[in-house]
Amino acid sequence: MRLFVALDIDDAIRERIARFAEGVGPFAPDARWAKPESLHVTLKFIGEQPEPAVEPIKAALGSIRASAVEIRFGGYGFFPTAKSARVFWIGVDGGSQLTALAAVVDERMAGLGIAKEERVYSPHLTLARGAGGSGSPRWGKGDGPNRSFQRLQEKLAALPAPEFGTMTAREFFLYQSQLSPKGAKYTKLARFALQ
Repeated sequence: MRLFVALDIDDAIRERIARFAEGVGPFAPDARWAKPESLHVTLKFIGEQPEPAVEPIKAALGSIRASAVEIRFGGYGFFPTAKSARVFWIGVDGGSQLTALAAVVDERMAGLGIAKEERVYSPHLTLARGAGGSGSPRWGKGDGPNRSFQRLQEKLAALPAPEFGTMTAREFFLYQSQLSPKGAKYTKLARFALQ
């Protein structure tokens, strides 16, 4: 089972982002755009796990005591860089509380033998991936200058930075990701409350 831990986003913010994507999507026609219902803020990508590992993961996540997190959605960027863009993302600002929540999730998973994150937590919403490109924010083999998002970047440069609103995350989820040629399907396996 391919697993990850994430925050869901409020419907109003999801709708604003969907309208924005509809408006700018034609400027990157070859990109693979995320379905609005699949948008989430990843706290920890766990990866492939055998089914018996799910219950210990749920128990570890259930032991987390953390406060609700206020999150602002706005701005945008490209991974790994604007000139070598493979991923178009929306900015997520949850301050130190969001970073601390991701860190405690990472610690709990490390206690189960799941590899700790090597890079600094960088919250974002992936909105589109360049055709055939990886979703990783890291530099990869074959990365270099490309024109995947050039028209989109030109369009965005002429507009004010987008703002999508603020929400308070009061829960987080363990998700299963099922990959298919039509894209990934995400299923919530368990819910965990934030104080």
